[in-house]
Amino acid sequence: MSQKQRYTITAALPYTNGPVHIGHLAGVYIPADIFTRYQKAKGNDAIYICGSDEHGVPITIRAKKEGVTPQQVVDKYNVIIKKSFEDFGIAFDNYSRTSLPLHHQTAADFFKKLYEDGKFIEQTTQQLYDEQEQQFLADRFVTGTCPKCGYEHAYGDQCEKCGSSLSPMELINPVSTISGNKPVVKETKHWYLPLDQYEPWLREWILEGHKQDWKPNVLGQVKSWLDDGLRPRAVTRDLDWGVPVPVEGAEGKVLYVWFDAPIGYISSTKEWSEKTGKDWQPYWKDEDTKLIHFIGKDNIVFHTIIFPAMLKAHGDYILPENVPANEFLNLEGDKISTSRNWAVWLHEYLEEFPGKQDVLRYVLTANAPETKDNDFTWKDFQIRNNSELVGNLGNFINRVMVLTKKYYDSIIPQPETMTKTDEEVLAQIKIYPEKIGKLIERYRFREALSEYMNLARLGNKYLADEEPWKQVKTNPERVKSIMFVANQIAAALAVLSEVFLPFTAQKLKDMLQLPNELTWDDVAQKDILLPAGHQLGEPQLLFEKIDDDTVAKQVQKLLDTKKQNELDNKAVDPQKDEISFDDFMKMDIRTATILEAEKMPKAKKLLVLKVDTGIDQRTIVSGIAEHFKPEDIIGKKVLVLVNLKPRKLRGVESQGMILMTENAEGKLVFVNPDEAVPNGMSIS
Repeated sequence: MSQKQRYTITAALPYTNGPVHIGHLAGVYIPADIFTRYQKAKGNDAIYICGSDEHGVPITIRAKKEGVTPQQVVDKYNVIIKKSFEDFGIAFDNYSRTSLPLHHQTAADFFKKLYEDGKFIEQTTQQLYDEQEQQFLADRFVTGTCPKCGYEHAYGDQCEKCGSSLSPMELINPVSTISGNKPVVKETKHWYLPLDQYEPWLREWILEGHKQDWKPNVLGQVKSWLDDGLRPRAVTRDLDWGVPVPVEGAEGKVLYVWFDAPIGYISSTKEWSEKTGKDWQPYWKDEDTKLIHFIGKDNIVFHTIIFPAMLKAHGDYILPENVPANEFLNLEGDKISTSRNWAVWLHEYLEEFPGKQDVLRYVLTANAPETKDNDFTWKDFQIRNNSELVGNLGNFINRVMVLTKKYYDSIIPQPETMTKTDEEVLAQIKIYPEKIGKLIERYRFREALSEYMNLARLGNKYLADEEPWKQVKTNPERVKSIMFVANQIAAALAVLSEVFLPFTAQKLKDMLQLPNELTWDDVAQKDILLPAGHQLGEPQLLFEKIDDDTVAKQVQKLLDTKKQNELDNKAVDPQKDEISFDDFMKMDIRTATILEAEKMPKAKKLLVLKVDTGIDQRTIVSGIAEHFKPEDIIGKKVLVLVNLKPRKLRGVESQGMILMTENAEGKLVFVNPDEAVPNGMSIS
């Protein structure tokens, strides 16, 4: 028996200032889950490690905004995130939290080892300080004008408009987001990891050692950073939420979250060790172990440059074998955004689509952003479910189960003779485990899933070509062989589905009464997976169609979100220049009633109105035709500026102006006086 490989597989720690959405799933958690399930199916010693990232400025900002403590914020979202992962079937071996004492101790010990070994440099720098709050302002506590593009709402670490990385001191006209005050500049001392000292080693280790096996998008970003030149990076910051810096003279300082968070993989593995009684150290210190980090592209630098430099500086830990980062998933053509609520949240999906975990797993894998940003649409979700899951995989399994029950009381028949076609199909089944496995090992999950579905297509084609429903009347002995072979395909699909579609796998195993000892390698090696005489269970539908109304409801939910965002972000016009009381008194505003209204010929926006102002009846031309039908505004009570100098519009003299405003949706509305007020009354 060959030696089994040990794997430590990590997925980026989700930040606990909000729930998990489909972008997180497609980019990180589903690929890592597939990879782990595959390694375990092959009999390898693999552990899947993750946990909540619970420190950092966004947590404290949300806490201040909600009037609660940071601990209450992370407690709330940790529960939501952990439960949604469990309900979705993400099979972590351990899901931890960075607010746990075990993590604090692990991170503190890691820092102290580097500190005592002289791996840090100390620097006193100038930073922004909020005098009212008596607090140094970390990057997200500051907003101001971007020095690169002039965007007025840039953060202290990044401009979201041009994408430039910034520091708070670079911002023009900086403002504290805590108090709204202009900060002052004050000196503070911090410890830095001198990344520049690791640049030659990183260049050799990554660009030469891993140029054949790391993804091009990862290597490209690494090369860009190295070519730009690495600089010392602060590992501590002035904040009261996080892991306290464990040295004298560091009161009021915590470990920077980028330093603290990846150590969370180690502390989570230690927690797993405490729960299972297994030794954690081989998974982080044995050179034969393969350490794999699954991340999104926004985390590439931290896992390919910064964390490896930390591990190298420490000296006791292995380095990552691979960092297979995905690109971003967009939603209905727009970037997923937590702040704008533009997302499909996992916990909401699980509530609205009960029992359909594998549908989302399938769609997100089939459309995974492995090499470029991809787009999730609800229409594509529906099409893939109905045509691929229902029409291909579900259709084949249903045919096999129903026909076997109908002809043989759900007992797999004994084949009489096997044709060349039968032998070829049985031989093809054996090819799929290796074909799928090689793609998974190269992190090409989208293609691997496609090959799995090709096995179902093989089954459908076999049944369509052999037509057992016709031959059962003319050649019943032949049908026994057909259904025997078809059940072997179904058994292979059941075993291999565990990697991609775990809930479907369980359904298949129950329906087929599949022996638990059947393995991934058995599919590749055994001639027969389910013997003649094997009793099957009751048929049931694997998947059901998703109708247009269900999809329309989800699309409308997003449209409502977009509409609400537009309302929330609608800018109020700034105050105009001041006028004197005498200027105001020159305006003669009267109550009036619209008597007649008609469209101006050949004018898209203009209505010609006849208005009773109480002092006369006059014509007013108003640009409101795109907002009102003429017949709908006859008899409408309005306010009119009657002493506006007349002017001709399209040959018609307009003798005043109707007072209007815009509502929150951008639609014009009348400024209405009380209906009981007679025409001609002055507004003062």
